Amino acid sequence: MTASTDTLSIAIAQLNPTVGDIAGNLEKARRARREAAEQGADLVVFTELFLSGYPPEDLVLKPAFLAASARALEALADDTGDGGPGVVIGYPRFDAHGRYNAVALLDGGRVAATRDKVDLPNYGEFDEKRVFQPGAMPGPVDFRGVRIGLPVCEDIWGDLDVCETLAESGAELLIVPNGSPYYRGKMDVRQQVAIRQVIESGLALVYANQVGGQDELVFDGGSFAINPDKTLAFQLGQFDETVVLTRWERSVEGWVCRSGPIEALPQPQEADYRACMLGLRDYVNKNGFKQVVLGLSGGIDSAICAALAVDALGAERVRTVMMPYRYTAKTSLSDAEACARALACRYDIVPIAEPVEGFLAALDQMFEGTEEGVTEENLQSRTRGTILMAISNKFGSMVVTTGNKSEMSVGYATLYGDMNGGFNPIKDLYKSEVYSLSRWRNANRPAGAMGPAGVVIPESIIDKAPSAELRENQTDQDSLPDYDVLDDILECLVEGEMSTEAIVARGHEEALVHRIEHLLYIAEYKRRQSAPGVKITRKNFGRDRRYPITNRFRDRG
Repeated sequence: MTASTDTLSIAIAQLNPTVGDIAGNLEKARRARREAAEQGADLVVFTELFLSGYPPEDLVLKPAFLAASARALEALADDTGDGGPGVVIGYPRFDAHGRYNAVALLDGGRVAATRDKVDLPNYGEFDEKRVFQPGAMPGPVDFRGVRIGLPVCEDIWGDLDVCETLAESGAELLIVPNGSPYYRGKMDVRQQVAIRQVIESGLALVYANQVGGQDELVFDGGSFAINPDKTLAFQLGQFDETVVLTRWERSVEGWVCRSGPIEALPQPQEADYRACMLGLRDYVNKNGFKQVVLGLSGGIDSAICAALAVDALGAERVRTVMMPYRYTAKTSLSDAEACARALACRYDIVPIAEPVEGFLAALDQMFEGTEEGVTEENLQSRTRGTILMAISNKFGSMVVTTGNKSEMSVGYATLYGDMNGGFNPIKDLYKSEVYSLSRWRNANRPAGAMGPAGVVIPESIIDKAPSAELRENQTDQDSLPDYDVLDDILECLVEGEMSTEAIVARGHEEALVHRIEHLLYIAEYKRRQSAPGVKITRKNFGRDRRYPITNRFRDRG
Protein backbone atom coordinates (compact mmCIF):
# COMPACT_ATOMS: atom_id res chain seq x y z
CA MET A 1 0.00 0.00 0.00
CA THR A 2 1.29 3.47 -0.84
CA ALA A 3 0.46 6.39 1.44
CA SER A 4 -0.29 9.85 0.17
CA THR A 5 1.70 12.67 1.68
CA ASP A 6 -1.37 13.78 3.64
CA THR A 7 -2.45 10.52 5.32
CA LEU A 8 -0.57 7.76 7.05
CA SER A 9 -1.79 4.53 8.62
CA ILE A 10 0.58 3.44 11.39
CA ALA A 11 0.34 0.05 13.11
CA ILE A 12 1.79 -0.20 16.62
CA ALA A 13 3.29 -3.63 17.28
CA GLN A 14 3.23 -3.87 21.08
CA LEU A 15 4.81 -7.31 21.39
CA ASN A 16 6.81 -9.58 23.69
CA PRO A 17 10.23 -10.45 22.22
CA THR A 18 12.65 -12.84 23.90
CA VAL A 19 16.26 -11.84 24.49
CA GLY A 20 18.55 -13.90 22.28
CA ASP A 21 15.79 -15.58 20.29
CA ILE A 22 16.63 -13.69 17.13
CA ALA A 23 14.94 -16.18 14.81
CA GLY A 24 11.82 -16.20 16.98
CA ASN A 25 11.73 -12.41 17.19
CA LEU A 26 12.10 -12.16 13.41
CA GLU A 27 9.18 -14.53 12.89
CA LYS A 28 7.11 -12.57 15.42
CA ALA A 29 7.87 -9.37 13.47
CA ARG A 30 6.90 -11.03 10.20
CA ARG A 31 3.57 -12.20 11.61
CA ALA A 32 2.85 -8.75 12.98
CA ARG A 33 3.68 -7.14 9.63
CA ARG A 34 1.30 -9.50 7.84
CA GLU A 35 -1.41 -8.67 10.37
CA ALA A 36 -0.75 -4.95 9.94
CA ALA A 37 -0.91 -5.31 6.16
CA GLU A 38 -4.34 -6.93 6.46
CA GLN A 39 -5.46 -3.91 8.51
CA GLY A 40 -4.27 -1.54 5.79
CA ALA A 41 -1.10 -0.21 7.44
CA ASP A 42 1.48 1.88 5.62
CA LEU A 43 4.03 1.56 8.42
CA VAL A 44 4.55 -0.88 11.30
CA VAL A 45 6.38 0.35 14.39
CA PHE A 46 8.21 -2.16 16.59
CA THR A 47 10.02 -1.45 19.84
CA GLU A 48 13.58 -0.86 21.00
CA LEU A 49 16.10 -3.60 20.10
CA PHE A 50 13.18 -5.81 19.11
CA LEU A 51 15.17 -8.19 16.93
CA SER A 52 17.68 -9.01 19.65
CA GLY A 53 15.29 -8.69 22.57
CA TYR A 54 15.71 -6.03 25.22
CA PRO A 55 17.82 -5.59 27.25
CA PRO A 56 20.48 -7.85 25.69
CA GLU A 57 23.17 -6.70 28.16
CA ASP A 58 26.60 -8.23 27.44
CA LEU A 59 25.27 -10.38 24.61
CA VAL A 60 26.03 -7.41 22.35
CA LEU A 61 29.72 -7.91 23.10
CA LYS A 62 29.56 -11.16 21.10
CA PRO A 63 30.26 -10.64 17.38
CA ALA A 64 28.16 -13.70 16.51
CA PHE A 65 25.13 -12.19 18.25
CA LEU A 66 25.50 -8.91 16.39
CA ALA A 67 25.95 -10.72 13.09
CA ALA A 68 22.81 -12.80 13.65
CA SER A 69 20.82 -9.64 14.44
CA ALA A 70 22.12 -7.98 11.26
CA ARG A 71 21.10 -11.01 9.16
CA ALA A 72 17.61 -10.89 10.67
CA LEU A 73 17.34 -7.20 9.83
CA GLU A 74 18.31 -7.84 6.20
CA ALA A 75 15.77 -10.67 5.95
CA LEU A 76 13.00 -8.43 7.26
CA ALA A 77 14.09 -5.66 4.91
CA ASP A 78 13.82 -8.08 1.98
CA ASP A 79 10.20 -8.75 2.99
CA THR A 80 9.32 -5.10 2.45
CA GLY A 81 10.01 -5.53 -1.27
CA ASP A 82 6.47 -6.91 -1.57
CA GLY A 83 5.03 -3.38 -1.62
CA GLY A 84 3.40 -3.82 1.79
CA PRO A 85 3.99 -1.83 4.97
CA GLY A 86 7.31 -0.28 5.78
CA VAL A 87 8.89 -1.15 9.12
CA VAL A 88 10.50 0.77 11.97
CA ILE A 89 12.37 -1.67 14.21
CA GLY A 90 15.12 -1.66 16.84
CA TYR A 91 18.28 -3.76 16.54
CA PRO A 92 21.92 -3.69 17.75
CA ARG A 93 24.01 -2.11 14.98
CA PHE A 94 27.76 -2.40 14.72
CA ASP A 95 30.47 -1.00 12.51
CA ALA A 96 34.19 -0.35 12.68
CA HIS A 97 33.64 2.37 15.28
CA GLY A 98 31.58 0.37 17.79
CA ARG A 99 28.16 -0.97 18.77
CA TYR A 100 24.96 1.06 18.77
CA ASN A 101 21.43 0.78 20.07
CA ALA A 102 19.85 1.48 16.69
CA VAL A 103 16.54 1.76 14.91
CA ALA A 104 16.08 1.01 11.21
CA LEU A 105 13.53 2.09 8.64
CA LEU A 106 12.86 -0.76 6.21
CA ASP A 107 11.01 -0.12 2.96
CA GLY A 108 11.09 -1.15 -0.68
CA GLY A 109 13.12 -4.29 0.02
CA ARG A 110 16.04 -2.51 1.68
CA VAL A 111 17.29 -0.85 4.83
CA ALA A 112 16.24 2.67 3.89
CA ALA A 113 17.81 4.39 6.91
CA THR A 114 19.26 3.77 10.37
CA ARG A 115 19.49 6.02 13.39
CA ASP A 116 21.40 5.42 16.63
CA LYS A 117 20.33 6.13 20.19
CA VAL A 118 22.06 9.29 21.38
CA ASP A 119 21.33 9.37 25.11
CA LEU A 120 22.44 6.09 26.73
CA PRO A 121 20.90 5.61 30.20
CA ASN A 122 23.24 4.56 32.96
CA TYR A 123 21.11 4.56 36.12
CA GLY A 124 18.82 2.20 37.98
CA GLU A 125 18.18 -0.87 35.86
CA PHE A 126 19.98 0.59 32.84
CA ASP A 127 23.67 0.11 32.06
CA GLU A 128 23.86 0.87 28.34
CA LYS A 129 27.09 2.86 28.42
CA ARG A 130 28.79 -0.41 29.30
CA VAL A 131 28.02 -1.98 25.92
CA PHE A 132 26.97 0.74 23.45
CA GLN A 133 28.48 3.89 22.01
CA PRO A 134 26.26 6.98 21.79
CA GLY A 135 25.03 7.85 18.33
CA ALA A 136 25.39 11.17 16.54
CA MET A 137 22.60 13.70 16.82
CA PRO A 138 20.08 12.44 14.23
CA GLY A 139 18.13 14.02 11.44
CA PRO A 140 14.74 12.79 10.23
CA VAL A 141 14.24 9.87 7.83
CA ASP A 142 12.06 10.04 4.74
CA PHE A 143 9.19 7.57 4.55
CA ARG A 144 7.09 7.90 1.40
CA GLY A 145 7.16 11.68 1.49
CA VAL A 146 6.86 12.07 5.27
CA ARG A 147 9.87 13.18 7.31
CA ILE A 148 9.89 11.15 10.53
CA GLY A 149 12.07 11.65 13.59
CA LEU A 150 13.17 8.42 15.27
CA PRO A 151 14.47 9.15 18.78
CA VAL A 152 14.99 5.97 20.82
CA CYS A 153 13.57 5.71 24.35
CA GLU A 154 15.98 7.69 26.57
CA ASP A 155 16.43 10.23 23.78
CA ILE A 156 13.13 11.79 24.88
CA TRP A 157 13.85 11.50 28.63
CA GLY A 158 17.23 13.20 28.91
CA ASP A 159 18.55 16.71 28.42
CA LEU A 160 20.20 16.35 25.01
CA ASP A 161 17.35 18.04 23.05
CA VAL A 162 17.15 15.22 20.51
CA CYS A 163 13.51 15.91 19.67
CA GLU A 164 14.07 19.64 19.34
CA THR A 165 17.00 18.97 17.00
CA LEU A 166 14.84 16.68 14.89
CA ALA A 167 12.12 19.32 14.65
CA GLU A 168 14.64 21.98 13.64
CA SER A 169 16.02 19.70 10.92
CA GLY A 170 12.61 19.15 9.34
CA ALA A 171 10.92 16.25 11.14
CA GLU A 172 7.11 16.30 10.87
CA LEU A 173 6.28 13.46 13.27
CA LEU A 174 8.15 11.78 16.13
CA ILE A 175 8.01 7.96 16.44
CA VAL A 176 9.77 6.60 19.53
CA PRO A 177 10.59 2.86 19.94
CA ASN A 178 10.86 2.08 23.66
CA GLY A 179 11.94 -0.58 26.09
CA SER A 180 10.50 1.13 29.16
CA PRO A 181 10.10 -1.22 32.14
CA TYR A 182 7.28 -1.05 34.65
CA TYR A 183 7.31 0.48 38.04
CA ARG A 184 4.33 1.72 40.01
CA GLY A 185 3.02 4.95 38.50
CA LYS A 186 5.27 4.79 35.44
CA MET A 187 2.51 5.49 32.89
CA ASP A 188 1.91 8.99 34.27
CA VAL A 189 5.65 9.69 34.18
CA ARG A 190 5.92 8.56 30.54
CA GLN A 191 3.05 10.70 29.40
CA GLN A 192 4.45 13.78 31.12
CA VAL A 193 7.79 13.18 29.42
CA ALA A 194 6.06 12.84 26.05
CA ILE A 195 3.95 15.97 26.56
CA ARG A 196 7.06 17.96 27.40
CA GLN A 197 8.66 16.89 24.12
CA VAL A 198 5.50 17.73 22.16
CA ILE A 199 5.47 21.22 23.69
CA GLU A 200 9.16 21.79 22.93
CA SER A 201 9.12 20.36 19.40
CA GLY A 202 5.58 21.24 18.30
CA LEU A 203 5.29 17.72 16.81
CA ALA A 204 2.99 14.79 17.55
CA LEU A 205 4.77 11.92 19.30
CA VAL A 206 4.09 8.18 19.03
CA TYR A 207 5.36 6.16 22.00
CA ALA A 208 5.61 2.42 21.19
CA ASN A 209 6.55 0.28 24.17
CA GLN A 210 7.55 -3.35 24.60
CA VAL A 211 5.52 -5.79 26.68
CA GLY A 212 6.69 -8.90 28.56
CA GLY A 213 9.00 -10.15 31.30
CA GLN A 214 12.79 -10.30 31.06
CA ASP A 215 14.46 -11.57 34.22
CA GLU A 216 13.59 -8.97 36.91
CA LEU A 217 12.12 -6.44 34.52
CA VAL A 218 8.53 -6.36 33.30
CA PHE A 219 7.65 -4.27 30.27
CA ASP A 220 4.04 -3.24 30.48
CA GLY A 221 3.33 -1.88 27.00
CA GLY A 222 0.81 0.93 27.38
CA SER A 223 1.82 2.44 24.02
CA PHE A 224 0.25 5.83 23.28
CA ALA A 225 0.55 9.01 21.25
CA ILE A 226 0.21 12.71 21.99
CA ASN A 227 -1.18 15.10 19.36
CA PRO A 228 0.40 18.51 18.73
CA ASP A 229 -2.27 20.13 20.92
CA LYS A 230 -1.11 17.90 23.82
CA THR A 231 -4.25 15.72 23.77
CA LEU A 232 -4.03 11.95 24.06
CA ALA A 233 -4.24 10.60 20.51
CA PHE A 234 -4.53 6.91 21.37
CA GLN A 235 -3.82 4.66 24.33
CA LEU A 236 -3.15 0.92 24.21
CA GLY A 237 -3.63 -1.31 27.23
CA GLN A 238 -0.91 -2.61 29.55
CA PHE A 239 0.53 -6.13 29.88
CA ASP A 240 -0.96 -7.50 26.64
CA GLU A 241 0.45 -8.09 23.17
CA THR A 242 -1.41 -6.37 20.35
CA VAL A 243 -1.03 -4.98 16.83
CA VAL A 244 -3.23 -1.90 16.50
CA LEU A 245 -3.81 0.37 13.51
CA THR A 246 -3.91 4.14 13.97
CA ARG A 247 -4.75 6.64 11.23
CA TRP A 248 -2.96 9.97 10.86
CA GLU A 249 -3.63 13.06 8.77
CA ARG A 250 -1.60 16.13 7.94
CA SER A 251 -3.31 19.32 9.13
CA VAL A 252 -2.42 22.95 9.74
CA GLU A 253 -1.35 21.86 13.23
CA GLY A 254 0.93 19.15 11.83
CA TRP A 255 0.31 15.40 11.87
CA VAL A 256 -2.76 14.52 13.95
CA CYS A 257 -4.16 11.11 14.88
CA ARG A 258 -7.71 10.81 13.53
CA SER A 259 -8.39 7.22 14.55
CA GLY A 260 -7.02 5.09 17.37
CA PRO A 261 -8.28 3.32 20.49
CA ILE A 262 -8.38 4.82 23.97
CA GLU A 263 -8.13 1.76 26.22
CA ALA A 264 -8.65 1.87 29.96
CA LEU A 265 -5.53 1.38 32.06
CA PRO A 266 -5.54 -0.83 35.15
CA GLN A 267 -5.70 0.76 38.57
CA PRO A 268 -2.48 0.64 40.65
CA GLN A 269 -3.15 -2.60 42.53
CA GLU A 270 -4.26 -4.43 39.40
CA ALA A 271 -1.19 -3.13 37.59
CA ASP A 272 1.12 -4.39 40.35
CA TYR A 273 -0.57 -7.78 40.40
CA ARG A 274 -0.49 -8.16 36.63
CA ALA A 275 3.18 -7.14 36.57
CA CYS A 276 4.01 -9.87 39.11
CA MET A 277 1.91 -12.36 37.17
CA LEU A 278 3.46 -11.53 33.79
CA GLY A 279 6.99 -11.50 35.20
CA LEU A 280 6.54 -14.98 36.68
CA ARG A 281 4.84 -16.35 33.57
CA ASP A 282 7.54 -15.16 31.19
CA TYR A 283 10.40 -16.23 33.46
CA VAL A 284 8.99 -19.74 33.65
CA ASN A 285 8.01 -20.05 30.00
CA LYS A 286 10.99 -18.32 28.41
CA ASN A 287 13.38 -20.47 30.45
CA GLY A 288 11.63 -23.68 29.48
CA PHE A 289 10.13 -24.84 32.79
CA LYS A 290 7.02 -26.99 32.46
CA GLN A 291 5.77 -26.47 36.00
CA VAL A 292 6.56 -24.85 39.35
CA VAL A 293 6.60 -25.96 42.96
CA LEU A 294 6.42 -23.91 46.14
CA GLY A 295 6.10 -24.45 49.86
CA LEU A 296 2.59 -23.60 51.06
CA SER A 297 2.88 -22.81 54.76
CA GLY A 298 -0.54 -21.41 55.54
CA GLY A 299 0.99 -17.91 55.65
CA ILE A 300 0.22 -14.89 53.53
CA ASP A 301 3.40 -14.81 51.42
CA SER A 302 3.18 -18.36 50.14
CA ALA A 303 -0.57 -18.00 49.62
CA ILE A 304 -0.28 -14.98 47.31
CA CYS A 305 2.63 -16.63 45.47
CA ALA A 306 0.46 -19.71 44.91
CA ALA A 307 -2.32 -17.48 43.58
CA LEU A 308 0.10 -15.68 41.29
CA ALA A 309 1.50 -18.96 40.02
CA VAL A 310 -1.93 -20.38 39.22
CA ASP A 311 -3.01 -17.11 37.61
CA ALA A 312 0.18 -17.00 35.54
CA LEU A 313 0.48 -20.65 34.52
CA GLY A 314 -2.74 -22.51 35.26
CA ALA A 315 -3.47 -24.85 38.16
CA GLU A 316 -2.20 -27.93 36.33
CA ARG A 317 1.34 -26.49 36.27
CA VAL A 318 1.50 -25.59 39.97
CA ARG A 319 2.42 -27.97 42.80
CA THR A 320 2.23 -26.85 46.42
CA VAL A 321 3.84 -28.65 49.35
CA MET A 322 3.04 -28.26 53.06
CA MET A 323 6.02 -29.32 55.23
CA PRO A 324 4.81 -29.39 58.85
CA TYR A 325 6.94 -29.64 61.97
CA ARG A 326 6.08 -29.65 65.67
CA TYR A 327 5.52 -25.86 65.68
CA THR A 328 3.14 -25.87 62.72
CA ALA A 329 -0.28 -24.86 63.96
CA LYS A 330 -3.32 -26.93 63.03
CA THR A 331 -4.83 -23.78 61.56
CA SER A 332 -1.81 -23.46 59.25
CA LEU A 333 -2.43 -26.98 57.95
CA SER A 334 -6.10 -26.26 57.35
CA ASP A 335 -5.40 -22.82 55.83
CA ALA A 336 -2.82 -24.21 53.40
CA GLU A 337 -5.17 -26.98 52.30
CA ALA A 338 -8.05 -24.51 51.88
CA CYS A 339 -5.86 -22.24 49.77
CA ALA A 340 -4.74 -25.09 47.50
CA ARG A 341 -8.35 -26.27 47.19
CA ALA A 342 -9.55 -22.77 46.25
CA LEU A 343 -6.86 -22.56 43.59
CA ALA A 344 -7.49 -26.16 42.43
CA CYS A 345 -3.75 -26.89 42.34
CA ARG A 346 -1.90 -29.98 43.55
CA TYR A 347 -1.27 -30.11 47.29
CA ASP A 348 1.13 -32.53 49.00
CA ILE A 349 2.16 -32.92 52.64
CA VAL A 350 5.76 -33.85 53.46
CA PRO A 351 6.42 -33.90 57.24
CA ILE A 352 9.93 -32.76 58.13
CA ALA A 353 10.28 -34.05 61.72
CA GLU A 354 12.45 -37.02 60.74
CA PRO A 355 15.04 -35.11 58.64
CA VAL A 356 15.19 -32.20 61.12
CA GLU A 357 15.75 -34.58 64.04
CA GLY A 358 18.35 -36.37 61.93
CA PHE A 359 20.29 -33.14 61.44
CA LEU A 360 20.02 -32.34 65.14
CA ALA A 361 21.23 -35.83 66.05
CA ALA A 362 24.18 -35.53 63.67
CA LEU A 363 25.16 -32.22 65.29
CA ASP A 364 24.35 -33.24 68.86
CA GLN A 365 27.95 -33.82 69.97
CA MET A 366 29.24 -30.64 68.31
CA PHE A 367 26.41 -28.53 69.78
CA GLU A 368 26.65 -30.06 73.26
CA GLY A 369 26.58 -27.43 75.99
CA THR A 370 25.06 -24.71 73.79
CA GLU A 371 21.58 -23.25 74.01
CA GLU A 372 18.98 -23.83 71.33
CA GLY A 373 18.21 -20.79 69.23
CA VAL A 374 18.19 -19.45 65.70
CA THR A 375 20.50 -22.23 64.44
CA GLU A 376 17.95 -24.90 65.26
CA GLU A 377 15.16 -22.73 63.84
CA ASN A 378 17.04 -22.31 60.59
CA LEU A 379 17.53 -26.07 60.32
CA GLN A 380 13.77 -26.34 59.83
CA SER A 381 13.80 -23.77 57.05
CA ARG A 382 16.83 -25.36 55.38
CA THR A 383 15.23 -28.79 55.54
CA ARG A 384 12.18 -27.40 53.75
CA GLY A 385 14.43 -25.75 51.18
CA THR A 386 16.24 -29.04 50.55
CA ILE A 387 12.97 -30.90 50.06
CA LEU A 388 11.71 -28.34 47.56
CA MET A 389 14.98 -28.48 45.63
CA ALA A 390 14.78 -32.28 45.59
CA ILE A 391 11.27 -32.10 44.10
CA SER A 392 12.60 -29.58 41.59
CA ASN A 393 15.46 -31.88 40.56
CA LYS A 394 13.28 -34.97 40.36
CA PHE A 395 10.37 -33.51 38.38
CA GLY A 396 11.94 -30.53 36.60
CA SER A 397 9.78 -28.01 38.48
CA MET A 398 11.14 -24.55 39.16
CA VAL A 399 10.93 -23.58 42.83
CA VAL A 400 9.02 -20.35 43.41
CA THR A 401 10.47 -18.57 46.42
CA THR A 402 8.19 -16.43 48.54
CA GLY A 403 10.08 -13.82 50.60
CA ASN A 404 8.67 -10.28 50.57
CA LYS A 405 10.69 -7.05 50.43
CA SER A 406 10.33 -6.40 54.15
CA GLU A 407 11.94 -9.74 54.99
CA MET A 408 14.59 -9.33 52.30
CA SER A 409 15.41 -5.87 53.65
CA VAL A 410 16.10 -6.85 57.26
CA GLY A 411 17.46 -10.35 56.69
CA TYR A 412 14.47 -12.25 58.09
CA ALA A 413 14.91 -14.96 55.49
CA THR A 414 17.09 -18.06 55.66
CA LEU A 415 19.86 -18.64 53.15
CA TYR A 416 19.55 -22.11 51.59
CA GLY A 417 16.15 -22.39 53.24
CA ASP A 418 13.11 -20.30 52.42
CA MET A 419 15.34 -18.25 50.08
CA ASN A 420 15.84 -21.33 47.86
CA GLY A 421 14.24 -21.02 44.47
CA GLY A 422 14.46 -19.83 40.90
CA PHE A 423 12.19 -16.78 40.93
CA ASN A 424 10.34 -14.64 43.44
CA PRO A 425 7.21 -12.84 42.20
CA ILE A 426 6.80 -10.75 45.40
CA LYS A 427 10.44 -9.84 45.98
CA ASP A 428 9.73 -6.12 45.50
CA LEU A 429 6.50 -5.98 47.54
CA TYR A 430 6.61 -4.95 51.18
CA LYS A 431 4.68 -7.09 53.64
CA SER A 432 1.92 -4.52 54.06
CA GLU A 433 1.56 -4.46 50.25
CA VAL A 434 1.32 -8.26 50.19
CA TYR A 435 -1.66 -8.05 52.53
CA SER A 436 -3.30 -5.30 50.50
CA LEU A 437 -2.76 -7.12 47.21
CA SER A 438 -4.13 -10.36 48.67
CA ARG A 439 -7.35 -8.61 49.62
CA TRP A 440 -7.50 -7.09 46.16
CA ARG A 441 -7.08 -10.49 44.46
CA ASN A 442 -9.87 -12.00 46.53
CA ALA A 443 -12.21 -9.30 45.22
CA ASN A 444 -10.92 -9.24 41.63
CA ARG A 445 -9.83 -11.65 38.93
CA PRO A 446 -7.32 -9.73 36.79
CA ALA A 447 -7.33 -9.78 33.01
CA GLY A 448 -5.29 -12.67 31.67
CA ALA A 449 -5.46 -14.67 34.91
CA MET A 450 -5.80 -18.45 34.53
CA GLY A 451 -6.94 -18.97 38.11
CA PRO A 452 -10.51 -18.87 39.42
CA ALA A 453 -12.54 -15.85 40.44
CA GLY A 454 -13.58 -15.33 44.04
CA VAL A 455 -11.71 -15.85 47.30
CA VAL A 456 -8.48 -17.72 46.54
CA ILE A 457 -6.60 -16.70 49.71
CA PRO A 458 -8.63 -17.72 52.78
CA GLU A 459 -9.58 -14.81 54.99
CA SER A 460 -8.15 -16.69 57.96
CA ILE A 461 -4.68 -16.41 56.38
CA ILE A 462 -5.07 -12.66 55.90
CA ASP A 463 -6.44 -12.10 59.42
CA LYS A 464 -3.91 -14.03 61.51
CA ALA A 465 -0.67 -12.63 62.91
CA PRO A 466 2.27 -13.42 60.61
CA SER A 467 4.68 -16.07 61.89
CA ALA A 468 7.52 -18.22 60.58
CA GLU A 469 6.39 -20.92 63.09
CA LEU A 470 9.95 -21.94 63.92
CA ARG A 471 9.32 -21.98 67.68
CA GLU A 472 6.37 -22.11 70.05
CA ASN A 473 3.92 -19.17 69.77
CA GLN A 474 6.30 -17.21 67.54
CA THR A 475 5.12 -14.11 65.68
CA ASP A 476 7.05 -11.70 63.46
CA GLN A 477 6.35 -8.86 65.87
CA ASP A 478 8.36 -10.59 68.61
CA SER A 479 11.44 -8.91 67.12
CA LEU A 480 10.10 -6.48 64.52
CA PRO A 481 7.77 -3.48 64.74
CA ASP A 482 4.35 -3.59 63.12
CA TYR A 483 4.76 -3.90 59.37
CA ASP A 484 3.14 -0.53 58.72
CA VAL A 485 5.92 1.06 60.77
CA LEU A 486 8.69 -1.17 59.44
CA ASP A 487 7.69 -0.70 55.82
CA ASP A 488 7.54 3.07 56.10
CA ILE A 489 11.06 3.15 57.55
CA LEU A 490 12.32 0.78 54.86
CA GLU A 491 10.71 2.72 52.04
CA CYS A 492 12.39 5.87 53.34
CA LEU A 493 15.78 4.10 53.50
CA VAL A 494 15.58 2.13 50.25
CA GLU A 495 13.47 4.06 47.75
CA GLY A 496 13.94 7.47 49.35
CA GLU A 497 17.63 7.24 50.41
CA MET A 498 16.56 9.48 53.30
CA SER A 499 18.79 10.29 56.25
CA THR A 500 17.95 8.65 59.57
CA GLU A 501 17.40 12.14 60.99
CA ALA A 502 14.71 12.83 58.37
CA ILE A 503 13.05 9.48 59.07
CA VAL A 504 12.95 10.18 62.80
CA ALA A 505 11.35 13.54 61.99
CA ARG A 506 8.47 11.59 60.42
CA GLY A 507 7.61 10.32 63.90
CA HIS A 508 9.66 7.13 64.17
CA GLU A 509 11.73 6.21 67.25
CA GLU A 510 15.40 7.05 66.74
CA ALA A 511 16.72 3.76 68.16
CA LEU A 512 14.36 1.77 65.95
CA VAL A 513 15.38 3.66 62.81
CA HIS A 514 19.06 3.02 63.51
CA ARG A 515 18.37 -0.66 64.21
CA ILE A 516 16.45 -1.10 60.94
CA GLU A 517 19.20 0.69 59.01
CA HIS A 518 21.76 -1.67 60.55
CA LEU A 519 19.70 -4.74 59.67
CA LEU A 520 19.29 -3.45 56.11
CA TYR A 521 23.05 -3.12 55.62
CA ILE A 522 24.11 -6.42 57.19
CA ALA A 523 21.58 -8.40 55.10
CA GLU A 524 23.20 -7.34 51.82
CA TYR A 525 25.15 -10.61 51.56
CA LYS A 526 21.90 -12.55 51.67
CA ARG A 527 20.27 -10.45 48.97
CA ARG A 528 23.24 -11.02 46.68
CA GLN A 529 22.41 -14.73 46.80
CA SER A 530 18.67 -14.40 46.41
CA ALA A 531 16.55 -15.39 43.43
CA PRO A 532 15.58 -12.72 40.91
CA GLY A 533 12.13 -11.21 41.26
CA VAL A 534 9.76 -8.77 39.61
CA LYS A 535 10.59 -5.05 39.86
CA ILE A 536 7.53 -3.14 41.13
CA THR A 537 8.93 -0.09 42.90
CA ARG A 538 11.27 2.62 41.65
CA LYS A 539 14.18 0.92 43.42
CA ASN A 540 14.33 -2.84 43.73
CA PHE A 541 17.09 -4.98 45.22
CA GLY A 542 19.43 -6.09 42.46
CA ARG A 543 19.43 -3.91 39.38
CA ASP A 544 18.54 -0.64 41.07
CA ARG A 545 20.22 -0.74 44.46
CA ARG A 546 23.85 -1.81 44.41
CA TYR A 547 25.34 -1.54 47.87
CA PRO A 548 28.63 -3.13 49.01
CA ILE A 549 28.42 -6.24 51.16
CA THR A 550 31.35 -5.10 53.29
CA ASN A 551 30.10 -1.77 54.59
CA ARG A 552 30.69 -0.12 57.95
CA PHE A 553 28.86 3.11 57.21
CA ARG A 554 26.01 3.97 59.53
CA ASP A 555 24.09 7.25 59.41
CA ARG A 556 24.40 8.85 62.81
CA GLY A 557 23.87 12.44 61.65
